[in-house]
Amino acid sequence: MGISATKRGFIVSLTLFIAICGGLGAVILHTFLSGQYFGAYPLIPAFFYLLGLFSIYAFEVVRDKYPQKLTLFYMAEKIIKLLLSIIFILLYCVVVKVQVKAFILTFVGFYVLYLIFETGFFFMFEWNQKKK
Repeated sequence: MGISATKRGFIVSLTLFIAICGGLGAVILHTFLSGQYFGAYPLIPAFFYLLGLFSIYAFEVVRDKYPQKLTLFYMAEKIIKLLLSIIFILLYCVVVKVQVKAFILTFVGFYVLYLIFETGFFFMFEWNQKKK
């Protein structure tokens, strides 16, 4: 079983997105907000990368087996991501307790950017499906 064009496109786009946003975030925290960079910063891009990989694999399963449930999947996926994000933030705040404000603001920034990226990708997917 090979990798679908949708999955390949999403993984490539996700990898570029995370690399660019992760790099820019690190530069901004180091250069413009000196003293705000925190050691756990790489966990944020890694969290969203893993979330994206999970999303595309789950999307493929739903699309192939239950295509009529795609809208429900999108909504459920957003709720699951929100809950996982809240749990991730709470764990950081309880366990690490270092530069919590900077972590939360950075995480929220990534969350919004990731939401825009993912919504755009799946919007284009649906747009192309309707054209066919």
